[in-house]
Amino acid sequence: MKRTILTILLIVSVLACKKNVKKTETSKTTQEVIEKTPALTIVLNPKSESAVTGTAKFVEIDGVVQMTAKIKGLSEGSHAIHIHDKGDCSSSDGKSSGGHWNPTAQPHGKWGAETGYHKGDIGNFVVESSEDETTVEFSTNEWCIGCGDPTKDILGKGVIVHQGVDDFVSQPSGAAGSRVSCGGIIQ
Repeated sequence: MKRTILTILLIVSVLACKKNVKKTETSKTTQEVIEKTPALTIVLNPKSESAVTGTAKFVEIDGVVQMTAKIKGLSEGSHAIHIHDKGDCSSSDGKSSGGHWNPTAQPHGKWGAETGYHKGDIGNFVVESSEDETTVEFSTNEWCIGCGDPTKDILGKGVIVHQGVDDFVSQPSGAAGSRVSCGGIIQ
C-alpha cells in the first residue's frame, strides 16, 4: 500500500514539473515575440505658436505598421497629418522637417490614389471638440520600423499635424496650412 501511494506521488510530481517547464517555455517564447515587435511612441510638440500636443505610437506586426496618434489642442473641424522627410522639429514653424516623405517620387495625392501619392500622405481627420483629445489611426504595409529599406523605413522621419486640410491636389504639399505640431520618429 505504501509503495502504491509513493509511486502515485512520484508520478504526480513528475507530471507537475513537466507542466511548469512548458509554462516557462511558452512565457519565454511570448516574451521573445514581444521584444522583437518593432514599436515606438513619439511626442508631438507645438509649432507655429500653437498649443497642439500629443503622441504618435507606431507598432509593426507581420509587416503592417499601425500608427495611433492622440492629438489635443486643435480647433474643431478637419486637419491634415503627414509624415515628412526629416525627423528634425527644431524650427519654431516645423519647416525643419522638410517636405512630405516621398521616397518613390510620386505626385502628391490621397493615400492609395491610382494617380500617385507620397508615402507620407496620411490624409485628413476630424476634430469634434477642441477640448477633447482626437485619435487618428492609420495602418499600412508600405511602411516599416527600422527595416533599412529607404522606400519603407519611417525611422528618421517626422510627423506633422497641419492647421488646415489636405486638398489632395496642390503639388507638392496639399496646401494644408501651417504646421502646428511636430514629432521626430526617432528611437
